[in-house]
Amino acid sequence: MSQAAAAAAAHNVFVYGSLLADDVVRVLLNRVPPSSAAVLNNFHRFSIKGRVYPAILPVQNSHVTGRVLLGLTDPELLILDEFEDVEYQRTSVEVSSLENSDKLQAYAYVWSNISDPSLYGEWDFEEWKQLHKESFTKMTMGFMEELELPESKPRVATYESFYQQGSEN
Repeated sequence: MSQAAAAAAAHNVFVYGSLLADDVVRVLLNRVPPSSAAVLNNFHRFSIKGRVYPAILPVQNSHVTGRVLLGLTDPELLILDEFEDVEYQRTSVEVSSLENSDKLQAYAYVWSNISDPSLYGEWDFEEWKQLHKESFTKMTMGFMEELELPESKPRVATYESFYQQGSEN
């Protein structure tokens, strides 16, 4: 592949939830891509009832801080599409780098159901790291093992079966 074609296949993805954790990204992509701290304006990061990961939706005068994973390949983007599943819509957004205030074009996974009654409040990454990162990383490993099987389950099904097993303790 020519350099131009390789460059054209590079995608930036704004992450704001479980993918802020290098461990989760490493399980999905087998690497941690370079990233840049960034902010997405006019969006809000919500908690979701019954889920440990957040959702974002457009909200005027609100903003979401996160980071942009830089230079993802087409196959890596497809893995993220599978991981985010039908609950999210991959959307082109413009984010501002917190390092140099440059504007960057990136994809963000925006919650599909804009009037979802299970969204509430604000989602906290630090709290998620303490309470859920370890189990979420294990669930993600299970998702990747499933993905390699011919009859892989969608991520939501993997998530639900994983967290139902884990909820007995």
